Order: sequence, then C-alpha cells, then structure tokens
Amino acid sequence: MANENQTEAPLISVVVPVKNEEGNVAPLIAEIAAALDSPVAVEAGMTYEMIFVDDGSTDTTGTILSNLRGTYPTLRQLRHAASGGQSAAIRSGVRAARGTYITTLDGDGQNNPAFIPAMISILKTDPTIGIVQGQRVGRKDTAFKRWQSRQANRIRGAILKDGTRDTGCGLKAFPREAYLKLPYFDAIHRFMPALVKREGYTIAHLDVIDRPRHTGVSNYGFWGRLKVGVLDLAGVWWLLKRKKPTPAVQEITGTEIV
Repeated sequence: MANENQTEAPLISVVVPVKNEEGNVAPLIAEIAAALDSPVAVEAGMTYEMIFVDDGSTDTTGTILSNLRGTYPTLRQLRHAASGGQSAAIRSGVRAARGTYITTLDGDGQNNPAFIPAMISILKTDPTIGIVQGQRVGRKDTAFKRWQSRQANRIRGAILKDGTRDTGCGLKAFPREAYLKLPYFDAIHRFMPALVKREGYTIAHLDVIDRPRHTGVSNYGFWGRLKVGVLDLAGVWWLLKRKKPTPAVQEITGTEIV
C-alpha cells in the first residue's frame, strides 16, 4: 500500500465513528484505502491514516477492527468504554489525528469515500475554506426520512443562514486547526458549516451520491432527534449572536508604548 512505510505525519486523517457496524467496517475500510491509494490521490501527495472510533459497540465491530489493523497499516482503532454519541466519537478521532486535513464519513457505508480526494483538493486550493460539506443527491433513505431531513434543513438554514442545504451528510472535509477552534457540544457535527463561518472561514460544498446502508439499521430515532435538534438549533443560534469580531493580536517585545 502507498502509505505502508509512511514515517511523516499524513496529510489526511479519515475519521469514522462506528457503533455496532460489524457488517460495514471491513468493506468501508477497503473503499477508503482504494480511494486514497489511487494513482490520482498518490500523485497529489494525499498520504493518509484511517481512524475508526468504536463508540461502545456491543457486537464484534471492535474485534473486526483489531483483526484488520494487520492488513491495513494506516488503520488506527480508538474505543470509547461507553457510548458518547457521534459527535463525541468524531471529537476523539480529530484530537488523536495527525493529519493536516480531516475527513469524516458515517460508518454505515452510505457515504462514498471516492469523493474524499476531490474534497481535499478543494481545501488545498484556498486556506480560507473551513469546511467542504458534502450534500447528498439521490437520497436512498425512506420517503419519510427524506421529508424529515428537508424540513429540518429548511428551518435550520433559515435561522443559521449558512447557505448549506444538507448539513446531515456525514461526508465532510476540514482543516484540523479549524475544527479545534469550535465550541464542543453533542451534535456539533450537524452544525459545522454555521460554526466554521462563525470563526471567519468560508464554506464550500460538493454534491455526493448517496447510497443505501451496506447492512444493519440506523442507530437514530425520529422523535429523539427532533427533541434535541430543536434545543441544539436554539443553542447554535445563541452562539452565532454572541460572537464578537476577533481582535488582531500583537506581541510587544520592546519598550515601545502603544
């Protein structure tokens, strides 16, 4: 593999939160490796590591990841002793990451890793971009779930004004440095475009083809997500309103008086 003898920090850290995804992790790892070991990615210098964060799985997800580390030298495995949720898993992965750029994708196989090189290329062209947000086309969810997502994104967009129609897409790319500036709270991954804009970055978007889950069922329920979503939206709106311009900072090293 292209990165087997990698000694320097990779350019990209692919962070994948997983919980009870025993049927999905192996094919997803193979797809990520194929995307980033491709001639185009290698020629562009896209060295990488994969960080799978096991968020307290109770199936064989952890065992499968452990076994795959021998096959994929770029694979790293983190585990939460108890489930902390998707945002907590992403945060653990980003904090442990060694890459300049982070990409995230869901662990169920719906996000296609083939889009990762294009997202990183966009980031590399403009240092003012704080996130490349994937926006799903050809959604494979049920009609009710698609309706639910449209309504949630319409309301969120009207309030937060981040110009993003699909913040629920797990396929994102961003500088690690930008992420570490953001306030942390549960479900932050659904509000990242608005929050990186709050820090003075710009937002880029990329249409990505949605796919059905490889196996298994979703870990999220409608009513629970709706209840916390309303509270989260109010909290993010408050954060945006309370943001003041960041003043320029100058260190005084001599005896001059300002």
